[in-house]
Amino acid sequence: MRTDDSSGPMLAIGERDTELSDRLTEELVAFNTAATGAADRGTFSVKVTDEAGELVGGLTAWTWGGLCGIELLWVRDESRKDGWGSRILQAAEAEARRRGCDRVAVSSFTFQAPGFYQRHGYAETGRTQGIPGGHADVHLFKSLA
Repeated sequence: MRTDDSSGPMLAIGERDTELSDRLTEELVAFNTAATGAADRGTFSVKVTDEAGELVGGLTAWTWGGLCGIELLWVRDESRKDGWGSRILQAAEAEARRRGCDRVAVSSFTFQAPGFYQRHGYAETGRTQGIPGGHADVHLFKSLA
């Protein structure tokens, strides 16, 4: 959808625009670096595959200014009781420490795994209500120091 009054800037609405996303990231990184002095952004992943090369589970995360943010952590159903979630999380925390992080933040919907993170020493710092089905997004934090 496009709204254009033919004078001045134009507003356009559409599907995800990867070029726009990349530009917004670039602009916000520059702003955040100027505001905080922290320019040490990074990303990493932890991946587990089985003997057939199929994905057992994995994690993606970012690091910035001593903070590690876990974006995604998933383990396939039939492997969840084998301790892979814990091993993946512990590997990610070790990698975060190696990269100079002393704290980790993550969020998990109430129907996902906030209890899993709490069993690993994460403390709830807040909730965002309004997740479909009457659920909430639980925000958690752990000090690695």
